[in-house]
Amino acid sequence: MMPAPTRTTSYSEPISFVPPMDRGSRTIVHLPSDRWFFQSARHKPIRPMNIQRHYDPDMDWFLSDEAAAIVPLLAAFDTSAREGHVTRAADQLGMPQSSVSRRIKALEQLIGVPLFQQVGRGVSLTTAGRELHEHTRDLIRELDYAITTVRSHADPDSGLVRFGFPLTLGPQSVPSLLADFHRTAPRVRLHLVQAHGEALAEMVRDGRLDLAVMIPPPDDLPVTVLGHQRLLLHVAITHRLAGRDEIRLSELADEHFVASPPPYHVRKQLESYCKEAGFDPYIAFEISEFDTIRAFVAYDLGIALLPPAEAVVPGVVSIPVTGTSERSIGLVVGTRQPSPAVQRLRDHIVKHADRLLMTTDSPPNC
Repeated sequence: MMPAPTRTTSYSEPISFVPPMDRGSRTIVHLPSDRWFFQSARHKPIRPMNIQRHYDPDMDWFLSDEAAAIVPLLAAFDTSAREGHVTRAADQLGMPQSSVSRRIKALEQLIGVPLFQQVGRGVSLTTAGRELHEHTRDLIRELDYAITTVRSHADPDSGLVRFGFPLTLGPQSVPSLLADFHRTAPRVRLHLVQAHGEALAEMVRDGRLDLAVMIPPPDDLPVTVLGHQRLLLHVAITHRLAGRDEIRLSELADEHFVASPPPYHVRKQLESYCKEAGFDPYIAFEISEFDTIRAFVAYDLGIALLPPAEAVVPGVVSIPVTGTSERSIGLVVGTRQPSPAVQRLRDHIVKHADRLLMTTDSPPNC
């Protein structure tokens, strides 16, 4: 009989930037990277026979049939659990959604219990799924970290760096900064995450990010202060305050605000500053995207307290506000020993920190 044909699938990607994918409060961008995928569950390790006469603790542990079949499926399970959405998980893993769905279904069949339930357009873990994820969520990250570390130390000019930056930065400063880095270190691969501060800090703490620019940085992580940033009042060019050179917070008690959601540090500062001025701000619109907030301001639907924009926003004027303080811009690193690639990007950001600070002295724009 002829041997059964073996089908292999290869994955490749062009050496180019992939357009950002809007994910609500964050944007994830993949730069050139070689993606690795688990082998099919049909391929199981061949176990050696234990023929030693004496007990050897190093020979007593073997991978069970269940574990051998489950290991290749954990990446799909873990990513879907974290994203809460199978399509976004497929984007993260760089594979078709149908493949992720099949791996999740295969895992459920192997374990014998449902792990996900449909919630609107997304998915959430069942009780059994949460229990499994609690025990396995660090396995994939540890394995990825081990492979990345070994590769980066074998070749210091390559490697993977997972870098995060806040939603208040990005249109000009971060792309410019990373473009220069890519020219000097073309073989270093970057995985970029844009999110609000609390999310970035959590991803650095649990090892999903190696580096992150945060405004302000947390107190519990190693940080290098790059500079400072002051919040400005943004109003429409037709607003009654548009011609002012400076504003007192107490003058804004009767205004309608367009603000970010409560977890965002900018929102917390707005509420804190207004409370010190003797009033609670009236939030007319709550939006996560800062560019959209500025667009609402341009239509005179409210005012906003935001960092300076990196580009001119037509129809919007930014005005200094008394009674506010500067925020630190910090480069946060994880608690693990950084790889040569991570250290290289860190040094590049510190050396060219002025790229991130170019908005701090921007004049009012209109």
